[in-house]
Amino acid sequence: KMVGGVAASWTVSTDGKTFTFKLRPGLEFHSGAPVTAEDAAWSLQRVVMMDKTPAFLITQLGWTKANAKDMIKAPSADTLTFTITEGFAPSMVLNLMTSIIASVVEKKVAMANEKDGDYGNGWLKLNSAGSGAFKLLSWKANESVSLEAYPGFRMGAPAMKRVVVRNVPEAATQRLLVEKGDVDIARDLSSDMLKAISGNKDLTTANFNLANSWYLAMNMSDERLKNPKVIAAVKMLIDYDGMVNSFLKGKFVVQQSFLPMGFFSAINNYKPFKLDVAKAKALLAEAGYPNGFTIKLNAANTSPRPEIAQSLQQTLGQGGIKVEIVTADQKTTLGDYRGRKHQMTLMSWGPDYFDPHTNADYFVRNTDDSDAATKGKTIAWRNHWSIPELSAKTALAAKELDAGKRKAMYEEMQKTFAVEAPVAMMFQEAAAVVIRKNVSGYKMGITEDLNFYRTVKKS
Repeated sequence: KMVGGVAASWTVSTDGKTFTFKLRPGLEFHSGAPVTAEDAAWSLQRVVMMDKTPAFLITQLGWTKANAKDMIKAPSADTLTFTITEGFAPSMVLNLMTSIIASVVEKKVAMANEKDGDYGNGWLKLNSAGSGAFKLLSWKANESVSLEAYPGFRMGAPAMKRVVVRNVPEAATQRLLVEKGDVDIARDLSSDMLKAISGNKDLTTANFNLANSWYLAMNMSDERLKNPKVIAAVKMLIDYDGMVNSFLKGKFVVQQSFLPMGFFSAINNYKPFKLDVAKAKALLAEAGYPNGFTIKLNAANTSPRPEIAQSLQQTLGQGGIKVEIVTADQKTTLGDYRGRKHQMTLMSWGPDYFDPHTNADYFVRNTDDSDAATKGKTIAWRNHWSIPELSAKTALAAKELDAGKRKAMYEEMQKTFAVEAPVAMMFQEAAAVVIRKNVSGYKMGITEDLNFYRTVKKS
């Protein structure tokens, strides 16, 4: 169920193209100024006019620098209205408006700190001008973020007056800090560490499913990987359960879908494939590779990627596919993937907003497979999976007004993708968060913008 934040209520026109929002009365920015529809309209216009990387999330609605001020308006202090040119499903548009990019910024404060036409963007890197439960106290790159409670928040003042989020890259250091009580919450302990601290009476572990999906991509520019029987064989040579029950325990769950559990229309606990070496060998023989073949697997050098790659190397080897692991830093591995230079690569993906279209569009669309393609170098494109019919279905699902029909379209798409795609969806990331027992109320959302600190209490 969708619940309004700044919006108290909303309506959608019968053609699904005009959205009208009534703002909650009495909302205030951290400055004490009232939150108005003009601020909300300007904030959306600002994203379009700045045209930074995330702007594509809302410019897909048909908004441009030329039309943004006409399409997004504030007819009164408490009314925001906008019109879209594309007939997207209202649920998709509303879900998009829950993302970080649609946050309301105080126009007066941002513009008072504008420099060289940047709409206050430079100033906002170190300051905040919102109306949420916390305001930014300080940000130190690669070190920490400090948040200060805003007592005027519409749902009441947060219990904690200050929250400090520290960047601690090493899991072993996180463990030491949370055991000593120098930090209250640690989010990145390994499976072995979680097991080791399970008897600590001062600590508890909370589990949350996250929306990040981990997958093995296969580039169909390789003749062997064009064969659907080879693709199917690879999917049967992965020890999904073995990994999540051993070195990935508590950190991942098996979900062989491009939609994570918790998303609208996701097929929960979807597991059409399991480790079956005999069947995989038979498929490889039918494909013309009775003795298997040798192939390279790219993987970033940060845990648990090398460990997953080694497991893949072992089980694919049982089927006759000799895997040569190529490790590098994440930037290099991702660069090779974006440039379609890989044979196989281990990757992960997190959605941009809380709607199935963000993942479907990224996994199941490729309207131009050429190297010269300028729009949408998606996962399908990166792996040379040319799918004009599926691409059309992806577009139709985003525009289906009937929620039931839309759900059925995505369910069918997930099943087709699982069988046909040169992508083996493996895991959905899970968070095993270690919390000191004198701390309660911590909520980690399925996406990063749904983490809440306002409910945290410390005794």
